[in-house]
Amino acid sequence: MKNGIVTGLVTLLLTAGCATMMSFEEKEKIYGKEAPVITETYASKQINPGDTWKVYLKASDPDGDMQSIVATVDLVGSGTHPVSYTRIKDGNRKELSGFVSLNTWNPSGEAWLNNLTLTLTVQIKDRAGHLSKAVTFPLEFNGRYIQEPPPPGVFPEQNLGPIMITLRSFHDDQGSGEGRP
Repeated sequence: MKNGIVTGLVTLLLTAGCATMMSFEEKEKIYGKEAPVITETYASKQINPGDTWKVYLKASDPDGDMQSIVATVDLVGSGTHPVSYTRIKDGNRKELSGFVSLNTWNPSGEAWLNNLTLTLTVQIKDRAGHLSKAVTFPLEFNGRYIQEPPPPGVFPEQNLGPIMITLRSFHDDQGSGEGRP
């Protein structure tokens, strides 16, 4: 019994390892040669520090193999944050419409974000490794701003998932967490 389980596990691991070692051309044969396309977007250009920012997307992929929403944040004074991958659910692999969200709350407080600007860059990646054209969204923080909703009837309020990036000032890396970058 143990030998069967061990043999099955080894076979599974070898198969998974070989699948990740496929060349780009081999992946295209399986998943197709078409890259995803982001067809429509919307995001408020201003929010209150600490709010959750909703970024609305519509995208499609003729091959139906969209895999993840790839996002990066460039924050003035702090540089580019690590990349976030938001997995696309099975029912949305051919077409998706909804929003991804970026939480701007910070355990050190949000005051340091006031009057700062960030740029979010979003792409869609498919299983073959193709990336859509990048779309960028500027965002300005101010305590007087409210997030503007998308145009009525254009995007459903479907949560596609979080952008897994924690906004940090360069002071957070030095342990103070206070002040502006």
